[in-house]
Amino acid sequence: MFFHRNDNGEDTPEGTARQVLPLLPLRDIIVFPHMVVPLFVGRERSIAALEEAMSQEKEILLAAQKKAKTNDPTPEDIYEVGTVGTIVQLLRLPDGTVKVLVEGKRRVTIQRFVPSDDFFACEVETLAETISEGVEYEALMRSVKTAFESYVKLNKRIPPEMLVTVQAIEEPSRLADTVVVHLMSVKLGDRQEILETTDPAKRLERLLKLMNAEIEILQVEKKIRSRVKKQMEKSQKEYYLNEQMQAIQKELGGRDEFKSELEEMEDRLGKKKLTEEATLRVRKELKKLKMMQPMSAEATVVRNYLDWILTLPWFEKSEENYDIDEAESVLDEDHYGLKKPKERILEYLAVQALVKKLKGPVICLVGPPGVGKTSLAKSIARATGREFVRLSLGGVRDEAEIRGHRRTYIGALPGRLIQSLKKVGTNNPVMLLDEIDKMTSDFRGDPAAALLEVLDPEQNHNFNDHYLDLDYDLSDVMFITTANSLSGIPLPLRDRMEILELSGYTEFEKLNISVRYLVPRQLKAAGLEDVDVELTENAIRTIIHHYTRESGVRNLEREIGSVCRKIARRVLKEGKDASYRIAAKNIPELLGVPRYRPNKSTESDLIGMTNGLSVSSYGGSVLECEAAILPGKGKLVITGLLEKGMQESAQAAMSYIRSRHRALGLEEDFHEKYDVHVHFPEFVQKDGPSAGITMATSIASTFLRIPVRKNVAMTGEITLRGRVMPIGGLKEKMLAAHRAGIDTILVPRENRKDLREIPRRVLNVMRVVLVEHMDQVLTEALVLSDPDSLFGSNRAHPLEYRHGKLVKNDAPGAEVPAPTVDAPGAQQ
Repeated sequence: MFFHRNDNGEDTPEGTARQVLPLLPLRDIIVFPHMVVPLFVGRERSIAALEEAMSQEKEILLAAQKKAKTNDPTPEDIYEVGTVGTIVQLLRLPDGTVKVLVEGKRRVTIQRFVPSDDFFACEVETLAETISEGVEYEALMRSVKTAFESYVKLNKRIPPEMLVTVQAIEEPSRLADTVVVHLMSVKLGDRQEILETTDPAKRLERLLKLMNAEIEILQVEKKIRSRVKKQMEKSQKEYYLNEQMQAIQKELGGRDEFKSELEEMEDRLGKKKLTEEATLRVRKELKKLKMMQPMSAEATVVRNYLDWILTLPWFEKSEENYDIDEAESVLDEDHYGLKKPKERILEYLAVQALVKKLKGPVICLVGPPGVGKTSLAKSIARATGREFVRLSLGGVRDEAEIRGHRRTYIGALPGRLIQSLKKVGTNNPVMLLDEIDKMTSDFRGDPAAALLEVLDPEQNHNFNDHYLDLDYDLSDVMFITTANSLSGIPLPLRDRMEILELSGYTEFEKLNISVRYLVPRQLKAAGLEDVDVELTENAIRTIIHHYTRESGVRNLEREIGSVCRKIARRVLKEGKDASYRIAAKNIPELLGVPRYRPNKSTESDLIGMTNGLSVSSYGGSVLECEAAILPGKGKLVITGLLEKGMQESAQAAMSYIRSRHRALGLEEDFHEKYDVHVHFPEFVQKDGPSAGITMATSIASTFLRIPVRKNVAMTGEITLRGRVMPIGGLKEKMLAAHRAGIDTILVPRENRKDLREIPRRVLNVMRVVLVEHMDQVLTEALVLSDPDSLFGSNRAHPLEYRHGKLVKNDAPGAEVPAPTVDAPGAQQ
C-alpha cells in the first residue's frame, strides 16, 4: 500500500499548493526538519529576509550555499532543496548582527526565485514522501538505532540522553533527520544529499552506511589512543627504573657524570626544534665530545658551544597582537603626541595581519634627548605583543660586539644580538639598538659595517655569527634604532632604515605630558600616592620656563621629582593627613633661584643685535648675533665657536651688502674704512649655513644705524645676489622661537611646505613671513618708520601667515593657496 506523507507525519495530496517565502542562505550548515538550531546572521539581505518573515507568519526558507565563501550568492549558488523553518526567537546584537533561533518544519523544493530588491524570495513546493511499510522497513530502523547507540558510545561529545530520545522515535523520516544532525564529521554534500532524499528507506540506508564508516574510524582512533597510552606507560616505567639505577650508581660512586651530561644533551637535541644545518652541527660536535677527555679545555669549549645552540630560540615565537584598536590605545596610553611613529607602527600591524609574513621593518627614531625614543620602543613591544630587548651601542667600537668572536679565541662568546635573543627567549622580539649614532670604529673593525647585514631585510634571514658559524634567521625581529642626529650614522647604514623624526615638545605638550605621566610617576616614586598633593598647572609652567631649557622632558621630570622629594620630607614632619598644594609662587622656595630667563629675546630693539635660529642634536635654539664696526681697513672677523660654513656665510652676507650699497644709502667705499666684527655669544658649537640672513641683517643694521626688531627671529642661507635659500629643521627652530616668546619669524619661501609639520598651537600665536630675497628680510626686520624707505614701493612683497592662515598680499602673482597645516599630536 502506497500513500503520501509530509515530514510531520500528515497525509497530503500529491499536488500540494505552492507558497512564496523569504530565503535565508546558509553557510556550512544544513537544517533538517525537527531540528532546532541558533544562527548568527550578518548579511544585509539575510537580515531583511528575517524581518520579512517576522512580519508574516514567522516562516522562512533555509537553504544552503554550494560554496560557503561566497558573500553575495546568486540563485545558481543555492541548493534547490531546503527546509521551511519557523522563527522561535530573534535577538539583535550590539554589533549589528542578528541571532535567530529556528526550528525546521518540512522539506521543500525551490520552483523559482521571485524578484525582490532587499532579499531573496522563493516560490516553494513541499516535497511529498512515498513510504512502504513492512518487516524490512522495521528491521532497517532497528539497525539505524543500534548503529547510533554504538556511535554514541565511541563519540563522547554526544550526551547519552540522546539515545533515549532516538529509541523513542517511531517515524522513519523523523528518525533519519534526528540521527544525521549528530553525525559531526558528515560532509556538507552528504548532508544535502540526505535532505534531498524523499524516500525515508533510502535515507536510512544512506545514513547507515555513513554511520558504519564513522564507527570504523572511531574504533581505529580508540585503538591508536590505547596503544599510545601503553607506550607512554612503558616509557614512564623505563624512566622510573633508570632514575632508580642512577640513584643507586651515584650512591656506589660509579656514575659517570660526563656520560650523564652527554645523554642530557642528546635528550635536549631530540626535543629542540633546530634548522637542518644546526642539527647536523650539534650531532657532529656531540660525536667529537664523546671521544674527548671530560676535563680537557677543548671539551669545555665544545660543551659551551652546544649549550648556546640548544638554548637559542630558533623557532620559538611570541604570539603577536594584530588588534589595531588595542595597539593604538596602548600607544596613546603610554605617550602623548608622536603621531607619525604611532601611525607607522599601526600600518606595520595592519600589513602583518593581512600577509602574516612580513620582512621586519627597521625604524630609526631620530630626535633630541628626552623626547621619548626609548620609551616609545617599549610601548611598541607592548602594543604588538612581542618581547622587548635593548642593546646600547653608545661607545661600541669592536665589530665582534655585533658578530661575536670565533671559537678559536679563549673566552669567545656570540655577539650581543645572539646573546639578547637567548636572554629574551623568542626569535621575534622588538630589539632596540639604542644610540646608534654614538658608535665608533678603530683597528678592531667598524661595528656600523657589521650592522649593514643585520638591518638589511634582504640579508638578515641568514645572519652568520662568528661564534655559532651557523645561519640564524633575524627576519622576524622588529629592529628599532634611536639616534640624536643623523650626521653620526654612515650613509649605507642610514639607507637601510626608515627615518622617523621626533621633534621637541611645545609648552602645551610638556604641560600635558607632565600632568598625565611625569607627576603621577614621580609622586609614586616619592611614596606620595596616598597623600593629597596637587601640583598646579601654573607651577608646572614655572618649572618649564625658569628651570629647564630643553626639547624633551627629561630635565623637567628631574625637577618635578625634586619637588616631590621635598614634599615627602615635609610629609614626614607634618603627617599624611595634611593637604599640599604647590602653586607657582612656591616653586622658588623648593627649587631655588630660577636658572633661566622667561625668554631669550632682547628686552629692546638694538642696533646690530639679531635673533637667529639653529638646530642641533639637542633640538632647536635661539642664537643672538651681534655685529659691530670699528675704524679699520675692511677686515671681517667672525667669532663664537663657528664651523667653516658659518664663516663663508658671513663673507656672502658682506658681499650682498656691498652690492646693494646704493639702495641702502651707503658710500661706495664704506667697507674700506671700517672693520666688521660678527659675534655669536652663546657658548655652543654652531655649524651649517642657515645663519646667513641673520648675519646680513646684523651687519646692515650696524652700517645703517637702524635697530633690529626684538620680536623677530630668522633663519635662511643667503646667496651673493641676495636670494634666500631653504634650510632644514624648521619645526625645531620654530618651537625654539615659540619657547623664547618670539612672535614673528622669517623663513625661506621654499620652506613653505614644511609648515604642515608645525603644531597649530604654535602657528596660531606666531606671524610667519615667507621671504625670497634679502631685501624683504631687511624691510621686515629693521625698525623702519616707512617700510618703503629702503627699497621703494615697487618691491616684491613676501607671503605672510597669521594665526595659521595665509594673508593676501598685493604682489602680482604672489598669492599661493595655503597648505593644510596639521599639528602632529598637538591639536587639542
